[in-house]
Amino acid sequence: MTTAPTAGSGTTEPGGGTPRRRAVVVLVGIASLALLTDLLTKHLALQLLDDRAPVRLLGGAVYLTLTRNSGAAWSIGSDHTWVFPLITIGVVGWIAWMALRLRSLPWAVSLGLVLGGALGNLTDRIFRAPGHFVGHVVDMVSLFDPYGQVWPVFNLADSCLVSGVLLAVLLELTGRQRDGQRVGGRGDAVSAGSPADGPTPADAEPRERA
Repeated sequence: MTTAPTAGSGTTEPGGGTPRRRAVVVLVGIASLALLTDLLTKHLALQLLDDRAPVRLLGGAVYLTLTRNSGAAWSIGSDHTWVFPLITIGVVGWIAWMALRLRSLPWAVSLGLVLGGALGNLTDRIFRAPGHFVGHVVDMVSLFDPYGQVWPVFNLADSCLVSGVLLAVLLELTGRQRDGQRVGGRGDAVSAGSPADGPTPADAEPRERA
């Protein structure tokens, strides 16, 4: 007697690997790429922008200007720098827990961006001056003003964080679940690739045969 696999199971699919394994690989790959790129851009900013006037790009839409931020956006919480590494460690732990049931590649992209951005700024907090867990984050991109008067000066890690969060909101609004299922218009969860409007003739056949 044979039984059809249930939706969302961890069975191997054509192409090799389980859905969870592929999703975790995508998550880790994107997080690693985001982290390494963020570290590289910060290194270049420290080498090329230190003690230099802001560099004007795109007719003044973008400026490259080196700043060191002890707080969050707009220097919020600059007197409590030690809080931010603790928050980031909590976020990293939450993403690791989410990866245990992750099956969705779009969610893997979203969480990978958030993880890479969080680790990029956490690295600054831990290893940069003035000391461990109170280090200042290196920022270098300012929009429409050379000194962050219109929008806070940010870095690539910040961009990854914002992009990941916006993608997560979009996935939630479209009913995509982290386990690979999708909530239909009637609130019913359907597995990825399965029809949401009802069974096909093939699906009407018995699932089990002696």
